[in-house]
Amino acid sequence: MKHFFGKIVDVKPDEIRALWLGFVFHFLILTGYYIMRPIRDSIAASNRLETLPWMFTATLVGMLIANAVFAAIVARMSRRKFIPIAYAFFIFNLALFYVLMRSCPPAQQVWIGRALYVWVSVFNLFNTAIFWAFITDLFTVEQGKRLYGFIAVGGSLGAILGAYITKHYVRDIGPANLLAISAIMFAVAGFLVRFFPSGFAEQKKIVPPREEPIGGSIWSGITHIAHSPYLMGLAASILLYTTTSTWAYFQQTDLAREALKSSDERTVFLANLEIWVNSITVIIQIFLTGRLLKWFGVGFTLVSLPFLSMVGFAAMGVVPSLGLLAVFQVARRAAAYALMRPSREILFTVLRREDKYKVKSVTDTLGYRIGDQLGAWSYGGLHALSLGLQSISFVAVPVVAGWCGLSLWLARKQRALADAQREALPPTDVLASEAA
Repeated sequence: MKHFFGKIVDVKPDEIRALWLGFVFHFLILTGYYIMRPIRDSIAASNRLETLPWMFTATLVGMLIANAVFAAIVARMSRRKFIPIAYAFFIFNLALFYVLMRSCPPAQQVWIGRALYVWVSVFNLFNTAIFWAFITDLFTVEQGKRLYGFIAVGGSLGAILGAYITKHYVRDIGPANLLAISAIMFAVAGFLVRFFPSGFAEQKKIVPPREEPIGGSIWSGITHIAHSPYLMGLAASILLYTTTSTWAYFQQTDLAREALKSSDERTVFLANLEIWVNSITVIIQIFLTGRLLKWFGVGFTLVSLPFLSMVGFAAMGVVPSLGLLAVFQVARRAAAYALMRPSREILFTVLRREDKYKVKSVTDTLGYRIGDQLGAWSYGGLHALSLGLQSISFVAVPVVAGWCGLSLWLARKQRALADAQREALPPTDVLASEAA
């Protein structure tokens, strides 16, 4: 069994415990999230196109508040204390939604649904940012190239299970009870943090062995981005990803609303979409992600998503349909999870510890929501100019072409920063010198 596992993952004996804990942690948090995601997207499809940008704006406002609180807490607390507290807060929120969905009259359920949409959108970004910041702080750059693909598989399997649960039980037990199941997943994940090895990555880095609070000001993440071309490039790539993702999401919402008339039909369709996305993702992660990173490097895997997006939007411009959009979304999102996400996390491994948490919390939360705003209001603006789905698809093609070029530049900068670190130059000095 160990021989077979060794063929799949290039793992060393002292890494096995941390690897499996990361796998299970990722499995649990994405099972919980993907139980909620089809419910959230069904809520979006139940609202008119004119309403969606306002829901996205409400999400941004919630993100601004939550991001400031997150940064302030992280500055004063070690990760092992912070993560269980964060998940306890998430569980409390889910319990509140459970009570409201079970007790409020039907007339108020529309607004409760919109509030749930906003909350799930904000939660997901913190859920993801907390996990990957924890993992990139735990492993080195070299370990990340070998192990991140397998850890990501745990998330994909959890996503499949979560979507499967929603698909088969939403009609029987209802959305409120599904939220309770999600809360259980997050409770177990928060409990697991205490079992991760302490100082695992620090044993191979020149840093103090004792973990200290991260420190820094609330706005240090934003100021660091403003002073570093590398960090600005990271932020810009996320803006391009989220903007084009929002365009594809609005197209999905429009076509699903037209083709599927009931909320249950839309929820089941969206759950099926998640199952396909994550099933293909896990196959790529098991057999290709680690090997592609090792053979071709970060640049190849990082550019895969914008290239597929360029092809997909061009196809939607020619033959728009719900079936084609489903294929486009499955291919695009599978590439995002299996190839782009692990590659982008490697871009963060060359940063110092404060930047891993502070900058990452800004890019993976505020950056996502700003990109959503750009995507939502620009899509609405293009629609107001009488551009239809096909025309907007053609507008997206040159945008993702520029994203391809940026991805290749980021890969080259990451390699240069990693080489400088191997020569014992601190990441802070490297970032400062490249900003000068």
